[in-house]
Amino acid sequence: MLPPDIEGSYLCMGDVMIKGLQVILTLGAILLLLLAVLALLSPKMRESVRKIVHTYLQLTRYTRNPILLPRGGSYWESEAVFNPAALYEDGRVHLLYRAVGPDGVSRFGYASSGNGFNFNERLPHPVFTSIAPRSIAPSEKKYSPVLYPSGGSWGGAEDPRMVVIDGRVYVTFNAFDGWDYLRVGVMSLSLDDFLVKRWCWDGPIFVSPPGEIHKNWVLFPEKLHGKFAVLHSITPEVQIDYVTDLNDLADGTRTIRSRFEQKKNRNGWDMYVRSAGPPPIKTEYGWLVLYHAMEKNETSRYKLGAMLLDINEPTRVLHRAQAPILAPDAWYENDWKPGIVYSCGAIVKDNDLLVYYGGGDKTTCVAHAPLQEFLHALVTDAAPALNSEPL
Repeated sequence: MLPPDIEGSYLCMGDVMIKGLQVILTLGAILLLLLAVLALLSPKMRESVRKIVHTYLQLTRYTRNPILLPRGGSYWESEAVFNPAALYEDGRVHLLYRAVGPDGVSRFGYASSGNGFNFNERLPHPVFTSIAPRSIAPSEKKYSPVLYPSGGSWGGAEDPRMVVIDGRVYVTFNAFDGWDYLRVGVMSLSLDDFLVKRWCWDGPIFVSPPGEIHKNWVLFPEKLHGKFAVLHSITPEVQIDYVTDLNDLADGTRTIRSRFEQKKNRNGWDMYVRSAGPPPIKTEYGWLVLYHAMEKNETSRYKLGAMLLDINEPTRVLHRAQAPILAPDAWYENDWKPGIVYSCGAIVKDNDLLVYYGGGDKTTCVAHAPLQEFLHALVTDAAPALNSEPL
């Protein structure tokens, strides 16, 4: 045990270091605010500041991407492993990723990591398989990005999103059986079962109306107003429905009427908005939502945007980045299907935002950013400051 005077000196030094770190973070936030104020002085300065601020809004790719590659010789994941859902639980990052084998069926695989980058655990078998009853010739039941542009798969479970609500893991996904059958499925299991890899899924049930084409619905990671909150479209405006029991959507007791239309004459980069990406992330500034969109002159390139929704009224857009936070510029985002970054999972770990995405409909990748700097920049970058314009 240290003498009292020396022990006190150590404690004081620790306090100084902590306070110093707090000062640095506070000064960073003040600097961004000052830049925003200075930007009001002239259009030229405003444009310069916008470029500076947006550097904090761009995700940084992991230098060793891709983090998951197809496994040669596998019956279920030899062709593609992409578009992963993500959870951070029990000190590990857990992924459910979409996998396609030579038979052209989309299944879900599982991998986990201690640091969020090196996935040293990956199961050798799928954790969920769902094949719709479509009648298709055996010769067509194969992996073919040309014949089946939806990731090269003719059917199965696609593009999962995961949240934990009241001790249960809920997974929404696209149940694909041809472009004339595309519904949103939901399945769940207890978090305890998930962590020990006991894949006793409850469901799936289908929550989108029969006879209609829907995809990419996500759940908020907690109940709002005591109900499940379903984010089912973000264009032409953010659309959220609240349901007490998801089974009410499956049996027709409740129906969500989702509308997907492009808002004409938009001023932003995201002229063609596709869908929400990962489930919303709760922050002190609002619900952080990442989404997929295309620019007017690059309609073949999926890019990732960011916006903040009001905590209490999440149909209201508070802030929206004025440029993409990630664009498909790396080789592995153009290796198979050119121009694709597609994210279904994002987590916060050690104050960092980790965004998991599919590159080129082929591999699994990750990009990251310091969360506080990212949020400060998003609030500063948005114009006007309170932007309730529909997407």
